[in-house]
Amino acid sequence: MTSDMTARMLRLLSLLQTRREWSGADLADRLEVTVRTVRRDIDRLRDLGYPVDSARGHAGGYRLAAGTDLPPLLLDDGEAVAIAVALRTAAGGLTGIEETALRALAKLEQVLPRRLRPQVTALQHAVAGIAWEDRGPRADPALLATLALACRDHEIITFDYTTRTATTAPRRVEPQHIVASGDLWYLLAHDTARDDWRIFRLDRITGPALTGHRAPARDLPGGSPAAFVAARLSAAPTRHRAVATVHAPADRVARSRHLATRIRPVDSATCLVDASDDSLTRIAQTLAGLTADYTLDADRDVLDHLRGAARRILHAAG
Repeated sequence: MTSDMTARMLRLLSLLQTRREWSGADLADRLEVTVRTVRRDIDRLRDLGYPVDSARGHAGGYRLAAGTDLPPLLLDDGEAVAIAVALRTAAGGLTGIEETALRALAKLEQVLPRRLRPQVTALQHAVAGIAWEDRGPRADPALLATLALACRDHEIITFDYTTRTATTAPRRVEPQHIVASGDLWYLLAHDTARDDWRIFRLDRITGPALTGHRAPARDLPGGSPAAFVAARLSAAPTRHRAVATVHAPADRVARSRHLATRIRPVDSATCLVDASDDSLTRIAQTLAGLTADYTLDADRDVLDHLRGAARRILHAAG
């Protein structure tokens, strides 16, 4: 039983932060106190400035609402280490939120328990990332936060979306997941007007607005958000076509994150690799990474680019 009032209130605050809404009975069970004691502790939290909303009814319901200031977050050891490492990683390489991550990291490390600092340092030193080039558009932290909340609460959201042809139109969607692919972020959502699943690049979203209306969670075809987005990206039209017939089994062809859904077996000894892309350079990089002989069916501009690259390589090789 949580008898010490201070410890009990901290535990209550921690519980309120882990779920959108709690019934009074559930909180009482977790804290091993009466529902009446829970009500009193909720009132004490409100007196301390925590915005706790309540619902009427026999059991009652409580949720930690948004306030003017962010309340202290209660993290266990594992959560604190994970957040610190993630913030350090974001500060060092995730485009668009470096400064925001550094400010948050400074606040966290100021209060990080001494016993956890070696774990954070060891993890950060052991994990390294390589940024080969600065390619993708920068992520907007505010947009990421808004969409993440909408996904969590299944709240319908509206925004303006600019397509790859530079046309802009309003969208109203039921957000489900946010998926990162390389340097780009995508929102996976169910488009209410089209009654179908769609993916939206975050750098093309403007004017997001939460509607306050919630929709039931939907079952995503296939179940995996990452696989669904990868399949859609692979099927999307590209500026340059390049398809290689590789003389090796599909399971032996080196797979990169860009080709996960673009390798198709032809028979036990041959497969097709769709290297089509909007970038001629990336097509060349993909083909150069193949470890078996292949024949290529590609657009003229692709072939010209490859011949030019081959001449420069041969000239450099002497």
